[in-house]
Amino acid sequence: MNKQLFAEYIAAFNRDDFEGFSKYYADDVVLQLGTRKTLHGRQAIIDFYREVKARIRETLVIRTVVADEAGLAAEVATEFHALEDWPDFIAGSTLKGHSIDIESCVFHTLVNGRFQTIRSTRLSPGTA
Repeated sequence: MNKQLFAEYIAAFNRDDFEGFSKYYADDVVLQLGTRKTLHGRQAIIDFYREVKARIRETLVIRTVVADEAGLAAEVATEFHALEDWPDFIAGSTLKGHSIDIESCVFHTLVNGRFQTIRSTRLSPGTA
């Protein structure tokens, strides 16, 4: 994994290309969204984001990336723009047309060039 491939992964995620972004996941990948949720397996992540992206326009902007053959760390700014009201959304209660902005650090471990673990932690609490 390098910065260019990570940028391609983020671009696929931003355009809701599920096949495009999920090809970077190992089959048994584990995604930890802070202490709020842990997802096990490629399909669980796809299913989670299908639900989220049906109700939220999530846009990631890469601030910083550090990568080597074993892993990748990134500082990421995320805008969650609500397409509908979602009072129990994992990032915070949303109202249609409103946005939540969050900055996070995301740590990825790699096996055979694919994400094995993804751990995200917030740097900012989120602003609406």
